[in-house]
Parts: sequence; C-alpha cells; structure tokens
Amino acid sequence: MDPLAKLLATREWILLDGGLATELEARGHDLSDRLWSARLLLDAPEEIRAVHRSYLAAGADCVVTSSYQASTAELRRCGADPRAVLLRSVALAKGAPLVAAGVGPYGAALADGSEYTGRYPGMDEARLASWHEERFGILDESDADLLACETLPSLEEARALATLLHRKHAWFSFACRDATSIADGTPIRDVARFLDPQPNVAAIGVNCTHPRHVNGLIDELRAATGKPIVVYPNSGEAWDARARQWRGDASGLLDLAPAWLDRGARMLGGCCRVGPAQIRALATLRS
Repeated sequence: MDPLAKLLATREWILLDGGLATELEARGHDLSDRLWSARLLLDAPEEIRAVHRSYLAAGADCVVTSSYQASTAELRRCGADPRAVLLRSVALAKGAPLVAAGVGPYGAALADGSEYTGRYPGMDEARLASWHEERFGILDESDADLLACETLPSLEEARALATLLHRKHAWFSFACRDATSIADGTPIRDVARFLDPQPNVAAIGVNCTHPRHVNGLIDELRAATGKPIVVYPNSGEAWDARARQWRGDASGLLDLAPAWLDRGARMLGGCCRVGPAQIRALATLRS
C-alpha cells in the first residue's frame, strides 16, 4: 500500500518538517560546500539526526532525508562511497512516522541556482534520467518509506524521474515562479495532468516557492489531479545564487497556511528559512 495514503487514512493532514539547511546553519555549520547540508553526512552526521529530532519534537509527522544535494558524482569526488552515504541519510531519519528520501533536481548539484530556472544546457530527458539513476536507485531500495522528488523546476525533469519509479511511491513537488506556473514557465496544470495517472506518484505539489503564490497553485492543482496536494513553501525570502545569500522578508507562511488547508492541501510544512518554531506553530492548526 502507498505509505502516504496509509498515514493520511489516520489524520486529516500530514505535517512535514522544515528546512534542514536552515536549522544546520542556525546551529553554526558552514554549508558553503557543493554538497550543502549533505556535507554533514560525511563530517557530522549526528548533527543531522539532531535536526530531524527537533522537527519531530515540534510535531512533524514526516522528515525528509539529507540526500537532496548528495549527488553520487560529488560524493565520489570527496572520496566517499555514495551508497553508504545515501543509506546513512535514511538511517539518520529513522524514528519518524514517515521518512521521505529527498531527491533534489540536477540543478541543485550544480550549486548555481539553476534548480530555480530549469535551464540545463545540453541536458534532455534521457540524460537527466541517466544522471539521476544511480542515486534514485539506491534510495528506491533503501528503508525510506517513500521518495520526495522536490524543488523540480521543469516538466522535463519530472518526466525523467517518473521513468525511474519502480519500487517505492514518491511525491513530486515543484519550485514555482508564480501562482500558475513552475520555474521553467510550464503551467502547473500540465505537470499535474502528466503525473496524475502515474501509479507510484503519491502526491503532487509545490515547495521552495513564495507563500503568496500557494493559494493559486493549489487551485490549479486541484483542477487537474485527484492526488493529495503537498505544500511546503519557503519563508518568503528568495535565494540570490550570485551573492549566495537570502533576500527579502520572511512573512506569510503562518498567516496563509489555514487557507491552504481549506483549499485542499493534505501535506503541509516548510522549506528554506522555515525552522522548528514555525513547524510547531503549524502543528497548532490541528487543535
């Protein structure tokens, strides 16, 4: 059975965790390495476990592993065994009601901000599938309950990942540019129409997107799919890849979240710049 459907059968909606990197940085870690938060899988894995536990203590039902930016090529460049490291990321998250193995887009491994545009020169669907295949296969065979294919910027990359779904279920969530389109300009309705008939796609939604866009995005998704909708936007700030810093105001998530649930979101959490305090506040919406 789809593990997400099984958990949703026991509650009205699922509370996700917040940003892993956000909390690691708050704990004093430098994440400027190309592996980003996955660097600590090599250097300080207990810190990752501690962050997962902080989100569970805040009320989260599901945690996403630290494998988002852990490309197999970069792990090998660091002298690590990709399989051992990726399985470690899952082991560190154990104890949550639901463990989702994080699968970030190709652009995340480039560490140049292209996961927010989907512009990958020289990469087509077949090449993207080939690039993702090894990491995806390891996580698909791991003890994680399902996969979280997240911050996807293009329908092309979603198609590539869908070809790799074999054993586990996965949710697919997209970085979006506005209230109707994902990062590369594709209408999110078109994305949902493609994913809706895929049997191993457990949920469809948005993440690392400005909170002000989420109401419209939920409406667009609801018009195109009957699958559960997952929503975990960022704080309202935007990442400046050139300056390597966040800009803008952190606002909107907590005020807008009740409307997202009213519109039909079944999974709710936060992404970049959202920490345990905000997740704890979201948990109060259940009372």
